[in-house]
Amino acid sequence: MPASSLTLTARERLVVALDVPTAKEALAMADRLSGRVGMLKLGLELFCAEGPSFVKELQARVPVFLDLKLHDIPTTVRRALDALLRLDPRLVDVHAQGGPAMLEAAVEAVHAHRAAGGQTELLAVTVLTSLDREALAALGHAGQPEDLVLAYAKLAHQAGCDGVVCSAWEASAIRQACGEGFHRLTPGIRPTGAATQDQARIMTPAQALKQGSTWLVVGRPITHAADPAAAAEAIVAEMLS
Repeated sequence: MPASSLTLTARERLVVALDVPTAKEALAMADRLSGRVGMLKLGLELFCAEGPSFVKELQARVPVFLDLKLHDIPTTVRRALDALLRLDPRLVDVHAQGGPAMLEAAVEAVHAHRAAGGQTELLAVTVLTSLDREALAALGHAGQPEDLVLAYAKLAHQAGCDGVVCSAWEASAIRQACGEGFHRLTPGIRPTGAATQDQARIMTPAQALKQGSTWLVVGRPITHAADPAAAAEAIVAEMLS
């Protein structure tokens, strides 16, 4: 059943991006973080390198957000999701840019999966947190990033998605427009004092929660730390501060 954002603990809200190149390293990281974080985010690099069976290995340790950002014609996305949902990840995502018909096809796949006993929730990616106003202008979007994010969020909500991937800067506006039950998963989270790295629209954990984020995605500040488990615990503590 879909999670209620109101009942999640701080630990359950923490999602760690597995930015490591091999299954061996990923499983070792999962073992270190098991019981300390809510989910692990598995992206294209590891999925393409290790394949679907690796998702099952990972989920035996920590729930998985399968972050593949599907974007294609509706039939292709529906069939791809039908295959991926056999793995029953905790979360899966598609690109909101795919439009209403594609989003509705994705929703149909996920709802059918849940009706059969699955747990997966569907998120729609709005605007990547690596893109700022200048980058969006180069892509033909003349307005502010937050305006485009909100438009995509409303589109995803209308299609029946469970939530969106957005920056924490837009979480409050999306919560107001789409309701508390519509999830906001926010990458670009950096603990106080951490480097921004390749993210353009970032926020600290405590700030992100105040803005209305449901889940916070943290990568290198945890996975590249000398003690990843301690780094995760520190971020949970910062979320509660």
